[in-house]
Amino acid sequence: MAVGLQVVGLILGVLSWCLQSSCTSSQLWRVRSQAESVTSSQRQFEGLWMSCAATSMGSIQCSRFKTLLGLPAHLQACRALMILSLLLGLASIIVSILGLKCTKIGRTSDRVKDQLALSGGILFILSGTFTLIAVSWYAGRIIQEFYDPLYPGVRFELGSGLYLGWAASTLALVGGAMLCCSYRRTSSSSFSPPARHFSYYSSGSGGPNIYRAAPPSDISSKSYV
Repeated sequence: MAVGLQVVGLILGVLSWCLQSSCTSSQLWRVRSQAESVTSSQRQFEGLWMSCAATSMGSIQCSRFKTLLGLPAHLQACRALMILSLLLGLASIIVSILGLKCTKIGRTSDRVKDQLALSGGILFILSGTFTLIAVSWYAGRIIQEFYDPLYPGVRFELGSGLYLGWAASTLALVGGAMLCCSYRRTSSSSFSPPARHFSYYSSGSGGPNIYRAAPPSDISSKSYV
């Protein structure tokens, strides 16, 4: 049961990392609203790194954002969160592979493997959380600007890159939770001290009987006086 949870959790984590990579490099985080477009033959869309424009003839022209400090604060934060989620996702994949019960690397004990699997699950959860924060924050700004009647700029709508981010965060959270659930903490109550055996001694003169602890090796022997 634990092996199955680990394998499925790792597969979901790898899929989430692939979707996170696609989401980070996607230029479709926001798309210009068709209701706002002046010319229907041009389509404008933006991502974290560049802005693009496509015509009805099929030509696409993209230009990178020329400044870093001049970008909005939420865009810079989303960049940092997505890069951090990718790094955490890569680290969690490596750690989770080392923690699988079906992998044999050196003389790693089962307890260490369980701890590695738990660490990988926690890293997956952190990676998914950072991705969820980034795409939700970006989507919130798009919605706020779209419904703001005083917003002077161009209004955009949610792009497909955001949906990739939401899917990636969901897979990362589920995969990390499965890896964490596969960890079984050893209870201290399962370690009981060795049973002590007692030998029976009779005084033989009507005095009280005496029970004396015997060594663990002397299990079946009885001595009578």
